[in-house]
Amino acid sequence: MTKTFDWIKAHTLLFVSTLIFIFLIAPNAVMLLFSFNQPANKYNFIWNRFSTNAWKNPCASSDMCSSIKLSVTIAIIAMILSTVLGTMVAFAMMRYRFRGRTFLNVLLFLPMAAPEVTMGITLMTFFFNTTGSNSLGFGTIVIAHVMFSLSYVVVTVKARLAGMDPTLEKAAADLYATPIQTFRRVTLPLVMPGILAAALLSFALSIDDYIITVLTAGNEVTFPMYVYASFQHSVPAQIDVIGSTMLLITLAGITFAQVPQIIKTRKA
Repeated sequence: MTKTFDWIKAHTLLFVSTLIFIFLIAPNAVMLLFSFNQPANKYNFIWNRFSTNAWKNPCASSDMCSSIKLSVTIAIIAMILSTVLGTMVAFAMMRYRFRGRTFLNVLLFLPMAAPEVTMGITLMTFFFNTTGSNSLGFGTIVIAHVMFSLSYVVVTVKARLAGMDPTLEKAAADLYATPIQTFRRVTLPLVMPGILAAALLSFALSIDDYIITVLTAGNEVTFPMYVYASFQHSVPAQIDVIGSTMLLITLAGITFAQVPQIIKTRKA
């Protein structure tokens, strides 16, 4: 009885971790599987037969490809702006003491805590009252995405700065490095993993957002909006192809990022 209990206790964490991993990966596996399906009707919900037609012609609908292009463009711009602004805010909040710092720290969590529909309606009202009802479009989507991504960037970069050893910068100063040289050769390389993580997070949040986007998009149609609208009349296999492509690109990027660390570990 004791051996059985010890075995269960030793393997509980592995069992729970495996279940969580299966729970997380199952929807992606189904999406990848159904990207190779030849549906019997307009809805790709039931497996019919294996086919690569969707992969051969991912842009079966020109509207879908244009919506993907728009989503990627917005995500890249929002990622760059939110990463630059968020990194500067994180440095300011971690390195300087100023009046209102505590209030600003609380204020940054509001976009993360507020419901998306509330934030979307608030932004739509703001744009209506400042620039007019005809101003909604590409620019307002970018502004909205930067606003809700900014908090995530600040929190991520702040966490990296908090875990950084301050004596390294002092050592650089003792070796007669200028503040710019210290930042470029010591601080920035140490903080860069956090900055890259924040950039990828902001990109993922932007390209995946629907609620805030639909309230600030005007006549523009992003990929999440296209997918939601397509459910009214059809669900082509090409949607699974695009989703699977994004998944594979993400996995390839993560794998590529881990290669230097693996090489360094083996050399050690």
